[in-house]
Amino acid sequence: MHQITTLANGLRIVTEPMPGLASAAVGIWVTAGARHERAEQNGIAHFLEHMAFKGTAKRTSLQIAEEIEDVGGYINAYTSREMTAYYARVLEADVPLALDVIADIVLNPAFEAREIEVERHVILQEIGQALDTPDDVIFDWLQEATYPDQPLGRPILGPADRIARYSAEDLRGFVTGHYGPGQMILAASGAVHHDRLVRLAEELFGHLSPLVMPDAEPARYACNERREIKELEQAHFALSLEAPGYRDPDLYTSQIYAGVMGGGMSSRLFQKLREERGLCYTTFAQAGAHEDTGALTIYAGTGAKDLADLSWLTIDELRRAAEDMTEAEVNRARTQMKAGLLMGLESPSSRAERLARLVAIWDRVPSLSETIERIDAVDLPTLKTFAEKLVVDGRVSMALYGPVDSAPTLEALRERLVA
Repeated sequence: MHQITTLANGLRIVTEPMPGLASAAVGIWVTAGARHERAEQNGIAHFLEHMAFKGTAKRTSLQIAEEIEDVGGYINAYTSREMTAYYARVLEADVPLALDVIADIVLNPAFEAREIEVERHVILQEIGQALDTPDDVIFDWLQEATYPDQPLGRPILGPADRIARYSAEDLRGFVTGHYGPGQMILAASGAVHHDRLVRLAEELFGHLSPLVMPDAEPARYACNERREIKELEQAHFALSLEAPGYRDPDLYTSQIYAGVMGGGMSSRLFQKLREERGLCYTTFAQAGAHEDTGALTIYAGTGAKDLADLSWLTIDELRRAAEDMTEAEVNRARTQMKAGLLMGLESPSSRAERLARLVAIWDRVPSLSETIERIDAVDLPTLKTFAEKLVVDGRVSMALYGPVDSAPTLEALRERLVA
């Protein structure tokens, strides 16, 4: 059973023991990510995450790695649009060490000039790699088309010209403005003891003063097209349809709908585009959510001569789903979603991340039975109503990359969708 404690300064500690495990996952999740950057700061949250392992006031980068690896553990971090995470996996006896190291890298980064230059070069290589990976960069372009001229639409890695200019002062400024105790969630799962972690958190973070962070700029969904023509082996096609955010009652409806459309080999898009027509090797649909908006994303890669057919068929499948979706499809997608949830809970790292995300959204952890109940409440009429609304609203963005000259325009696809 999970437990939640909030320190006087606002830092929240959430834990969930997993009896029988000898190891634990522990980390700090900060509710500040790429979405919380100003335009001139784009990419700095990710740059800051990279610098976490490059040394602190009392540990060098090598010492950070050695202290965790000497006890057989590992440590990592990631940046998303609404959150930055620093976490470790260690044996039970080494949880205090892991949390001490994490607290050190979050609160006391050194930002040494040489290390900044090294990591700047690493990030520039990462950006170059992303630009050379079509089925990676196309989702950044789709996000930009969907949320233009706003933080939610900017790439997490940031533009190369800005990364080339960031200084230690810029990094410290972002920490000062966004890394307060009220923005931090200490989450742990596995072989953990809540009261011990609360005491450790008080020692390591209790001195921090509360910070008021400005609200993120509200999302404004737009219907735009991004078409990048380039000689590639495949034409890459991605659609985004406006979907519910985290707190929307239709969140699970959106996720189950995505499962019906493109959640596996039995899904509608896989069967139509690949199995029946042989138009692609990979196609999928997924529902993503943010605090105040969401997107149903559809992707496929195909040959240049097949792109038009694939585009029209995708739209036709969206229309058809509103008319003839079946109970069997809904049951399968619901079962897939519940199985994915339950299988994920078998990993302490996944469980700790889930705890942090739920506390960030709800300031509580809904019980597993409550979540399953909400999933089971999504029935066929609910799914058909949701599918009909997607069609009627016609809120679609599109990104294309490669030999995409022959692709229909977004406007033509939208007209077919709502016809």
